[in-house]
This record gives sequence, C-alpha cells and structure tokens, in this order.
Amino acid sequence: MAAVASVVAAIGIIVTGGVVRVTGSGLGCPEWPACSGDSLAPTAEMGLHGAIEFGNRLLTGGLCAVVGWLIIAARLQREPSRTVLRGAWAQFWVIVLNAVVGGITVWMRLSPYIVAAHFLAATLLLTAAVVTWERLREADHDVPAPTVLPRRCAVLARALLVSTALLLVVGTSVTGSGPHAGDSSEVDRMPFDWVGATVVHGLLAGVCLVLGGLLFTALPGGTPARRRTGVFLAVFLAQGLVGLFQALTGLPAVAVILHLLGSALVWAGALRVSLAVGRGTTRAPAAAPPVAQVPAPLARSTSSADT
Repeated sequence: MAAVASVVAAIGIIVTGGVVRVTGSGLGCPEWPACSGDSLAPTAEMGLHGAIEFGNRLLTGGLCAVVGWLIIAARLQREPSRTVLRGAWAQFWVIVLNAVVGGITVWMRLSPYIVAAHFLAATLLLTAAVVTWERLREADHDVPAPTVLPRRCAVLARALLVSTALLLVVGTSVTGSGPHAGDSSEVDRMPFDWVGATVVHGLLAGVCLVLGGLLFTALPGGTPARRRTGVFLAVFLAQGLVGLFQALTGLPAVAVILHLLGSALVWAGALRVSLAVGRGTTRAPAAAPPVAQVPAPLARSTSSADT
C-alpha cells in the first residue's frame, strides 16, 4: 500500500507542478525556502498565485511522509528486503534533490532550463517509486514465475524505454520554448523554434509508438508483459491525441495539465513494460548437465572382469 501511495504521490507532484506553471504562479512565493523575506507562508497580498505555489511546496512534506511510511513498513517486515529499502531511501533523497532544484528555480526567476531540470527531477522520483513498487511485487511469493520470453523482446523493450526517455527530454524543449513561462512577468524562453521542437517531439512519439507495436507483436499472448504493453499503447495513443489537441488549439491550460499527467503515466508504463520483459528474458531455462559416458575400452574391460 505504501509503495502504491508513493507512485501516486510522485505523479501528483508532476501534475501540480504543471498547475503552478499554467496558472502563472511560479513566482507566487518570490523567495525560497520561505515564501517571502519575512513570511514562511503566503500573505493575503500574494493572492491566489501565492496559495497555489505554497500548496505545491507543501506537497513535498506530504511526499516525505509517504516515503517515510514506506521505509518504516519495509523495516517492519519479518524479512526486510534490502532492494525495497534502498528504493525507498532513494526516493527520499530524490525528494530532497527536487526541493533544492525547485528553490533554484525560484532564485533563477523561472529559467526554462532549471524548470526543465525540475520536471526531470520529479520524473526521476517517479522512476524510483515505480521500480520500488515493482521490486516489492517481485518479493511477493504469491506472484507466479514469469514466462520465458524471446531475447528480441528485451532489445525492443530497452529501445522503447530509451526512446520514451528521449521523448520526455525533448518535451521539455517544447515547454521551454512555448508560451506557458510560469509567471505573468517577462520570463526568458529557450531559443528554439516552438514549431520545430514540437515536430521533433511528434516524430519521437511516432518512433515510440512503432517500437511499442513491434514489442506487443513479439510478446507471447497472455503474458503480463504483453498486457502491460497493450495498456502502454492505449495510454500512449490517448496522450498523443491530447498533445495534438493542445498544439492545434493554442495550448489551453487544461490540455497542458492533462498532457503532463499523460507523460507521467506513459513513463511509468514504459518502466513497467521494461521490468516485466526483463524478468521474462532473464529466466532462460538452465541447460541440462552432460551425461557422463564410460569410455569404450574401460567398458569392455569391466564386462570381462564381471564374467
């Protein structure tokens, strides 16, 4: 339960970060770690923008509470899993990293490069949360052993994971060169042509879709990896439709937030597909030991002695 909660919380921090950006509340609290020079919390003069930005900061404390719950729950197990504990502690330190990057984002007055790093740090937290959850499921003895999968499935799964990661990184250039700077004041943007960055982003999405389709075809029917790949493709197609809609309609705020939610779900799905395929392709059946044979001369001499 704690592991699932950490995944949900990690997705939540990505989505609420998008809410801060599209509402222009990135500098609602103009200082960090305090909201202003003489107040930890937002004042009435800061209005809704201050409340939105401060609410997003409070979620960091909620994340720490969820990860702390996971650490304690893992330690209290009859046989604590070192892998799960390492994953939980990794999440804690990534939360600290993300908070520091968030502070630098405020100090740098919403530099688009730091904003991109802030999103990627949140994605790194989601990565740690998903991997920890999967490792915990593997430790459950009630989970059946995975089906042995062809080796080419592992190649396709790795290619899908790498291309999806590139898709997220290029997506930050689309965001950084687009109109939602995170504040109503004049904020520098990345010196990229937004249309060009969007086209590259779309081409990468096409590559991911093709790789996902090839992997789905290569996987045996009825396997968990194939089911996960099918879910990934469905979510990816929905994400693509949202992306196309927002690009054609001038990036409405609601569509941007939905696209951020979709990016988190797509990345979590790619991770789960890769982990499921990895479990299947590393369980190749062991070769049977060779049967010892008695040399022919020795066999004849033994037969003569017996007679």
